[in-house]
Amino acid sequence: MKTFPLILVALFVAVACQSQPTYQQSLQPLSPPGLPPGANPPARFPGAPPPEAAPIKEHVNYVIRVEWQEPKGDPKSLEVLTTDGHFELDTIQKTPVKINNNDIPTTLRFSGTLTPLDDEKGRVQLFLGRTVPYVTSSLPNGASTYQQMNVGLDSTFLIRFGKAVVIQNDESGQITVLVKRVEI
Repeated sequence: MKTFPLILVALFVAVACQSQPTYQQSLQPLSPPGLPPGANPPARFPGAPPPEAAPIKEHVNYVIRVEWQEPKGDPKSLEVLTTDGHFELDTIQKTPVKINNNDIPTTLRFSGTLTPLDDEKGRVQLFLGRTVPYVTSSLPNGASTYQQMNVGLDSTFLIRFGKAVVIQNDESGQITVLVKRVEI
């Protein structure tokens, strides 16, 4: 019966020794990525320039201007100063919607993502629209409950910086987008 614990200890030691690297394997230097294990990196010649680092990204701001004109209405516009990436602007419109003699605000929403492709062109995904309140139920005492719904234009465009693009022109009106680079 005493041999059973001795056999267990011997098996444990054998498994533990198999899982450990040998002393010689642990002394080998790690190879740089892309080289096989144990391979030496290529030698640099004396006086050779150091390897090129990744280019430093230039910091640029962008002005995104959206102009629209509804039929028989005055031209309106929104302008945002941002960097590349996501942007978002919500504003309250002047004329609220009336529900049960209460003024419910309508929000104008302008959001999206700007991705520069190079110094001259970029991709703009944008949403331009409104949150419009609508009645979801009416109670016997005359009160109503409502929710807000986003309605508007949601699309992606390729643009040239500094050149306006008409993205909609129909009986609902005209929408123009202009994106300018503003160097720091």
